[in-house]
Amino acid sequence: MKISKVEPSQRKEGRWLVWLEDGSLIRIGEGDVVAHGLYAGMELNDEAAAALLDAAALHRMKQKALNALTARPLSRKELTRKLTARPRPDRNGEEGELPPQPDLEPQAEAVADWLEGLGLLNDLEYAKNLVRHYERKGYGTRKIRDELYRRGVPREYWDEALEEREGSEEAIDAFLRARLKGGLPEGKELKRVTDALTRRGFSWPDIAAGLRRYGAEVED
Repeated sequence: MKISKVEPSQRKEGRWLVWLEDGSLIRIGEGDVVAHGLYAGMELNDEAAAALLDAAALHRMKQKALNALTARPLSRKELTRKLTARPRPDRNGEEGELPPQPDLEPQAEAVADWLEGLGLLNDLEYAKNLVRHYERKGYGTRKIRDELYRRGVPREYWDEALEEREGSEEAIDAFLRARLKGGLPEGKELKRVTDALTRRGFSWPDIAAGLRRYGAEVED
């Protein structure tokens, strides 16, 4: 198989177009052109053609990863899930995801390594930002831990990330002021407030302390 033309893409910076004599087109990165020594008129044997197709697949996955991280921050696990999942339309016509394709996992891990090397993927920084985000939303430690788990953040980063928290007092006090509007909770209202704070991930000792600061009578 012979390459008929090699040229930079006019639409995507860093992408190159490799045209083959049969009219087919392979899109690869600029670095791949250099690495494979590609030029017009070059003859590709089966091994070289296969390597070029692998490079093209890796380039596509890198672009997909960059697009995903541009849309929103992700943990390494979330990213590799996206890179290995097969998109499908759901009943509402929106894109869902099927289980990962094992044959794509080595490429996905390689792309994740590449992004970590560039500093664009960092689970510890992601965890710290996640903690700050959910603390601003008024959630407690248990809820934040649930989110760290759900988003695939490795456990070895949890404690360091949770050190970013300023504590539960301010969040609980703000919730009680907004919910009770100056009234003192008793009976069912006290239980509803307590249950709501529990669902937000606060421990009972922290909730009880907050209620006492607010002026409510709380039994140990």
